[in-house]
Amino acid sequence: MHSPIQLLSLDFDGTLVSRANEPVLDMPCMELIRDLQDAGAIWAINTGRSVDLLESGLADFSFPIRPDFILTNERDVFRPGRDGNKWEAFGDWNERCAREHRELFSSASSVLAEVIDFVNQRTKARVLYNEELPEGLIANSEEEMDLVTKFIEQARARHPKFDYQRNTVYLRFCHADYHKGAALAELARLIEVPRENIFAAGDHHNDISMLDGQFAGFPACPANAILEVKDAVRAAGGYIAQNEYGAGVHEALAYFLNGNR
Repeated sequence: MHSPIQLLSLDFDGTLVSRANEPVLDMPCMELIRDLQDAGAIWAINTGRSVDLLESGLADFSFPIRPDFILTNERDVFRPGRDGNKWEAFGDWNERCAREHRELFSSASSVLAEVIDFVNQRTKARVLYNEELPEGLIANSEEEMDLVTKFIEQARARHPKFDYQRNTVYLRFCHADYHKGAALAELARLIEVPRENIFAAGDHHNDISMLDGQFAGFPACPANAILEVKDAVRAAGGYIAQNEYGAGVHEALAYFLNGNR
């Protein structure tokens, strides 16, 4: 199979994996990804999940194929591990990312404290902690999350590098320079794949950074994607599928593989 697509960057939950319909996986999509891999294309899962949660998902949903790389926590880059490890950091990106996040949360501590006070006093959302440091939050509804993100946008004006990644009712505090798009760009740099040969698909707010056309020449989304994602894909000249979840990814891949741009 001769394909203009050399690298696939695919979101996991809500894109490859359906939580609303059965079957969870679209097998024609899985088979097409396998065919592309066999022809030399690289498949990366680009997810907000951690490495362990992604591995659990691959097992729980009985994925018939393995990704070549994984981009986790909306920022880290991993390659297949050696010495019996499943995954290992690829280059020094993860180390730099962690260091810049430590520096950010130190310098933006007053902004973060203001956000946490707002969440605790004005909402029923729950702040999540990692080693006693605030990492993100869970809201009770999308409407409540809208309220929180509106406040964060105001508060971060004093410290623009303080940002967040949002997916449904989940939110993670982060550095503005590290997101799914940036992680994809780093992987593409390391394996030397140009933007023009990259396909990316996702469904929610945290996917927009890899779907706005800056890092992937073939952006796409399934029909279940939120309006903001569809707007970003449309503006980038990408493809909005009529089918949902994996069937939509399969539809978008077929569209571009047939020579459409």
